[in-house]
Amino acid sequence: MSKTKQESPTISPDEVADRRDDEDLFILDVRNEEDYDEWAIEGSHNLPIYDELADGDLSGLEESLDEIPEDEEIAVICIGGVTSDDAAGYLQDEGYDAKSVEDGMRGWGKVHVPYEVESLDGVIQVVRPGTGCVSYLVHDDDEAVVVDPSLYTDEYRDLAAERDLELVGAIDTHAHADHVSGGRELDVPYYLHEDDGGDLDDYEPIADGDTVAVGDRELEVLHTPGHTPGSVSLLVGDGLLSGDTLFIDSVGRPDLEGDTETDIREGAEELFDSLDLLADLPEDTVVLPGHFNDEEIRPLATTLGDLEESNDLFGEDDREAFVETIVESLSDEPANYNQIKSINWGEEPLTEDAEDLELGPNNCAAN
Repeated sequence: MSKTKQESPTISPDEVADRRDDEDLFILDVRNEEDYDEWAIEGSHNLPIYDELADGDLSGLEESLDEIPEDEEIAVICIGGVTSDDAAGYLQDEGYDAKSVEDGMRGWGKVHVPYEVESLDGVIQVVRPGTGCVSYLVHDDDEAVVVDPSLYTDEYRDLAAERDLELVGAIDTHAHADHVSGGRELDVPYYLHEDDGGDLDDYEPIADGDTVAVGDRELEVLHTPGHTPGSVSLLVGDGLLSGDTLFIDSVGRPDLEGDTETDIREGAEELFDSLDLLADLPEDTVVLPGHFNDEEIRPLATTLGDLEESNDLFGEDDREAFVETIVESLSDEPANYNQIKSINWGEEPLTEDAEDLELGPNNCAAN
């Protein structure tokens, strides 16, 4: 009689997110080197034996045990949690405290971590460490609005329910190209600038100077095109939700709406004007961006005054130099960005496999 394979103990992606800075957790990524280099958990260790594991060959793992600490808990990760289960099982047999990360990197891409923004009352920042995406829950009294929601809408419903808040609206600062929006799935009024509306007919258009009410406070719309034609930033009290217009270390890239150099230059010029508009706001305005790269501050926040000193693109006052820098610095586009845009514009239906489209690194900044 053959022996039935026992599944290895598992660890959730959320626990990995909570503990990845712990000295007693060693994250072992067994994917191929090319996949690891493109997208990985920061601080993890790559042992590129995925193909061997998929064929049932554990020799590569056996030969590399000296790379794996014996006195730490091991979280083994692959793309979907299958080969990592085999690797964790072998390590368990060898005496290691090893667990397989549930759903692998797919699960990592779904992790949402909330942070209270202490410098701005009534704002919760929701960070997705696996994708670089940042969204917000803005609340007052017993109402809340979600800004730039992900496809995983239960994250926001749960946050609201934990605080006895009623969701009354969802706002996208622009039509996203890196992740599928959950704005229309929340069953609340959905707000978007009409220049980014595409073929949608189930949204409420917002324009420069408009306000969206939540409780007794308002979110004021600033039209800040450049990243997309309909990009907006939102003023919330002394804070600015800057969407993909302004980041901590960079600014939004202007090449995801048109691919000719003329399109890119026109977008960069619009972006320059939008940043100039934001620079006129008070220096102590708290900036809360829609993406992060490798910044470690949490919540992800700074002030306009600090950004004028530290962010070279935001501090650039020469239009021509700014445009040239943007054109020369563009990196690879986000994975599947055309299909993601088509879903967010209403040109394609939202299907069950949509979540797989957004797996991968964050490439929305002009680096």
